[in-house]
Amino acid sequence: MKKELAARALDEGFSAVRVTTPDAIPQAAARLAEYVAQGRHGQMGWMEERMHWRGAPDALWPEARAVVMLAETYTPPHDPREDLAQRDRGAISVYAQGKDYHDIVKSRLKRVGRWLIEQAGGEIKVFVDTAPVMEKPLAQAAGLGWQGKHTNLVSRELGSWFFLGAIFTTLPLPPDPAEPDRCGSCRACLDACPTDAFPAPFQLDARRCISYLTIEHKGPVDEELRPLLGNRIYGCDDCLAACPWNKFAAEAREMRYHGPHRAPPLAELAALDDAAFRARFSGSPIKRIGRDRMVRNVLYAIGNSGDPALRPLAAARLDDPDPAVADAAAWALGRLA
Repeated sequence: MKKELAARALDEGFSAVRVTTPDAIPQAAARLAEYVAQGRHGQMGWMEERMHWRGAPDALWPEARAVVMLAETYTPPHDPREDLAQRDRGAISVYAQGKDYHDIVKSRLKRVGRWLIEQAGGEIKVFVDTAPVMEKPLAQAAGLGWQGKHTNLVSRELGSWFFLGAIFTTLPLPPDPAEPDRCGSCRACLDACPTDAFPAPFQLDARRCISYLTIEHKGPVDEELRPLLGNRIYGCDDCLAACPWNKFAAEAREMRYHGPHRAPPLAELAALDDAAFRARFSGSPIKRIGRDRMVRNVLYAIGNSGDPALRPLAAARLDDPDPAVADAAAWALGRLA
């Protein structure tokens, strides 16, 4: 059954499948509690909520006997760091350049799960990134890869560019062996971080992470960090792109991930109102941050562009109803003066 399940998942579009048990990450709860106690989660209050479930998958659904972890690649056809040189355009993380992965991966998980029930019975629950599930430790326990020094999952077969999904099941599927750490002495990902968001290997301080600052952080970004954002307006791929294991990266099988949102002109984004923002990013994960946060990020990028021709774009936002946007506009004008 396990072999048939893996074959079915690959047919559905997944790139790798492994199995673990709900009690396979006993260290996760303590590590999560320490992370939150240090305040490194920033404004992500959801990490504090339901920590007893997040740190203990066997408590989330006590009836579950196995966790099927699945990977789906979204490997870019280009080096995303190329976009950082286009200062009049905004760099968007590769995963958000096309359709929302939550919808695509969850649909695949449900189809695989329904097939499993039809073949072997039992019950299932599927999760993609939005539930209190620590996918990366579970994926390492299942043998999909290991959490690198940048805390993201790395695979010998897939590289760094893949999403994770989980199927909890009441069926007692035999687990796979965990994947050991294979980073060795390499620190390419740590050295690539523009904001020094890694206090030590395998530790991330989200409060300095560009992905957090451009997506999760509400309100103004600390002024000391704004110049380090460059033209990154949604997420950051620097630590992933620097990983040498990406020489083995598997090609993305789902072309909808490579969509229309690669490096859009800052001039277009700075002028967006709420309706235009929603229309432009409909069906994209970018939509979740809202117009105000996006325009705030765009104004930081304009301030970092070094291009005086973009000053009118910043000036037009000085009276923006959102205080963080107006503050970013004034900062950008000051930088370009």
